[in-house]
Amino acid sequence: MFEPRLALASLSGESDAAWASTVAEYVGAAFLGGIALDEPTREAARELVDRDRTEFLPADPVSFVDEQLRALSETPLQPGFNVRTAALDPLRDAAAVCARHDALVEINAHCRQDEMCDVGAGQSLLREPDRLRRQVRTAAETDARVSVKVRTEVPGVDLPAVATTIDRAGADVVHVDAMDSESLVADVADATDLFVVANNGVRDRETVREYFEYGADAVSVGRPSDDPVVLDRIRRAVDEWFETAASGVERDD
Repeated sequence: MFEPRLALASLSGESDAAWASTVAEYVGAAFLGGIALDEPTREAARELVDRDRTEFLPADPVSFVDEQLRALSETPLQPGFNVRTAALDPLRDAAAVCARHDALVEINAHCRQDEMCDVGAGQSLLREPDRLRRQVRTAAETDARVSVKVRTEVPGVDLPAVATTIDRAGADVVHVDAMDSESLVADVADATDLFVVANNGVRDRETVREYFEYGADAVSVGRPSDDPVVLDRIRRAVDEWFETAASGVERDD
């Protein structure tokens, strides 16, 4: 899917092409966004801005996706774009743009802000797997590769079952924010053949090893994603893990 197996996770209103380009030497992938695509999620984004959160609010969100991905066309990493929507048509349009740029489109089933959940986006999709399945299928039909960003610890949600649902619908990647339930990464990895990206608290050799031992295929970094010191440390840990695996040498505890 991408090498090295280290990605930058999207941060709403912050993760653009310039952000990804600055630290591209350390990572194999970068998820831009998130961006609200339809009017209900755009209105929710405006409400978030009113209470001092950051959001991308361009006049034309699909054109913004195209512009940002075009800016990364010469950058040696796998781009992706995290999107939020309650409607299928804008998702189809954004996914088609991602397909043209050989970028992943990442459906956001992760955002827990009330404004987004109330309009049917973000983690509300985890509680409505039929709607999430339709979003995945719609995006996959454009020939885009599809990632779904999810989180653990959502009451009433069976995350391995959700992963199975999106796998069958045509997803390629599940991007798991493990919160304080890191072992759930293993349950998700065991449930599907999806490429599993583990997120949350990835800072050093120990956290990298923990997620890979649980069966993750890659790890991602959120808040310190613009810190070269942290990224260099994580990149070295990722490289060490796979070099040891390739050599067949048993890892030290």
